[in-house]
Amino acid sequence: MRIRAIAAVAVVGVAGAAVSLAVAGGAPVVVRAAPNATLGKTTLVTAAGMTLYHLTGESAAKFTCMGACAKAWPPLVVAKGAKLRAGTGLSAGSLGVVRRPDGRRQVTYAGLPLYRYGRDAKAGDVKGEGVGGIWFAVTPAGGAAPAPPAGTTTTGGGYDYP
Repeated sequence: MRIRAIAAVAVVGVAGAAVSLAVAGGAPVVVRAAPNATLGKTTLVTAAGMTLYHLTGESAAKFTCMGACAKAWPPLVVAKGAKLRAGTGLSAGSLGVVRRPDGRRQVTYAGLPLYRYGRDAKAGDVKGEGVGGIWFAVTPAGGAAPAPPAGTTTTGGGYDYP
């Protein structure tokens, strides 16, 4: 009985050490594809299903969403040492990381820096689609998702940055 108790403590200790190492290395960031009923197309999303967007005219070499813009449109970033994984429906070769002017490492897909939208509250929301005519959800093909079907509206809620 005593040997079992010691073995159980050892297993818990090893499991705890593994969790510590995983956290120290940074949690993996997963980008995957998911169908979006509002847009009628498949778009890129986070592991939690939050839509990912791109700012028209921005590239991995030219960042324009900074300051207040980056608060409204949080960049999808990955911690140093963390793994970046392509989930269902995506090409791992199209995922990348680029250093932002503030030093953070932003995830890209097909060379497009990826962002979330602060007004998207739940998985599948696309409130950022078409904001200011410059923000669009990204498709697995590496382009902007088409405009929503007729009768569907998306609003920026005052977040028309930059």
